[in-house]
Amino acid sequence: MSELGHIWMELPPLPYYLMIGLSTYLPGEMHPSRRNLGVFDLLWVTKGTLYMGEDDKEWEVAEGQTLLLLPDRYHYPVKGCDTETVFFWIHFDFHGVWQQTTDGDLGTVYSQQVRKSWENPYRIRIPQYSAPPEFALAERHLRKLLSDSVHHRSETYWSEQQLFMELLRLLDAGQSRNDASPALLLADKVEAYLRQHYQSDVTNSSLAEEFHFHPNYIVRCMKEIYNCTPMAYLHDYRIEQAKLLLIKTEWSIARIAEHIGFLNAPYFSNCFKAAAGISPLRFRKQYSA
Repeated sequence: MSELGHIWMELPPLPYYLMIGLSTYLPGEMHPSRRNLGVFDLLWVTKGTLYMGEDDKEWEVAEGQTLLLLPDRYHYPVKGCDTETVFFWIHFDFHGVWQQTTDGDLGTVYSQQVRKSWENPYRIRIPQYSAPPEFALAERHLRKLLSDSVHHRSETYWSEQQLFMELLRLLDAGQSRNDASPALLLADKVEAYLRQHYQSDVTNSSLAEEFHFHPNYIVRCMKEIYNCTPMAYLHDYRIEQAKLLLIKTEWSIARIAEHIGFLNAPYFSNCFKAAAGISPLRFRKQYSA
């Protein structure tokens, strides 16, 4: 069996469902060889074992397991099936940034970003080869997708996309956090706390009291996962909230500054200009009728 790895996708955009199929191979039959398919091919084996290779990697994909074949690689059968083998396949597209990593790369590639008003960036982590614990639920979604595929697209478009995203959720190794490092777990908690209390006077010392860790350790975890200190994250998040208030309210600059936790308006304006490149008033005027 090849080394375990993951496919990371930076969102937005979201992966886009294209089609589904159900294949049955008799003993001796095998998956066709293909090169540079151009789309992701997600296999879900419900019976038997599929012997697949991709470039220099090989897998035995047994009942209850999945394999994600990449769009720019060479896929080939390692050997024919030993017994009758049944599997669903899903083709999906993704026009965003993605990369392939091994388990040892987790700390270097996980890094998230400040939640931004216009982007709200996020990363999902899909195991290339896995045995999802909720495979039975996934199989029900797969059968529903297959039954919908014979209907007119306008009738099933939204349900197809929703079912596909639910399948990705079941695979997303990031959302389960079962294998998360202590740094990742703590950084996620600190990030959520900063978003909830950004209007308050949050300091490294207050974070240490809240989470019962030394301030230096909290800073180190945040820098590892979010590439910034807690105070830098807090500062950037406050600026993002200011952008929303400038567009969605008629509040004065002073009121916005106070609302998001800045001590005075001039300091806020200087910080905003440094981050956005223009003053708060000019930013607001860009979106004024």
